[in-house]
Amino acid sequence: MKISRYATLAAIGTTLACATPVFAQDAAKGESDFRTCRSCHAITAPDGSAIVKGGKVGPNLYGVIGRKVGSLAGFRYKDGLKSLGDQGLVWTKAELEAYITDPTGWLREKTGDSSARSGMTYKAKSGQADIAAYLESVAK
Repeated sequence: MKISRYATLAAIGTTLACATPVFAQDAAKGESDFRTCRSCHAITAPDGSAIVKGGKVGPNLYGVIGRKVGSLAGFRYKDGLKSLGDQGLVWTKAELEAYITDPTGWLREKTGDSSARSGMTYKAKSGQADIAAYLESVAK
């Protein structure tokens, strides 16, 4: 029996995909990593109860996953973030991970404005997926 070149390539691809380590998101680790974020951000439930007491320099991050970018009432966002929200961009875990890796770079890429500033100066060097998973978990 002769096996086609495509079948062989598909089998190799499947084997490699299965052999690649899976990097799981760890909400518990994200909760620990969030300590850095709380200097500027709080997580406050809609009923006013504090999940994480934190600063008020940044917006409340309760329910951020699934929220339109730059849309939390009562918070003054930079114009670039507001315009992305006006265009309908919603925070997903992937968008949040990219944003906290390089907020200004992410904003400039999304808006096409090389002078855009996000207002957030902190850049996460690791744990972004875990932080996003944690933020998603607290709003369930």
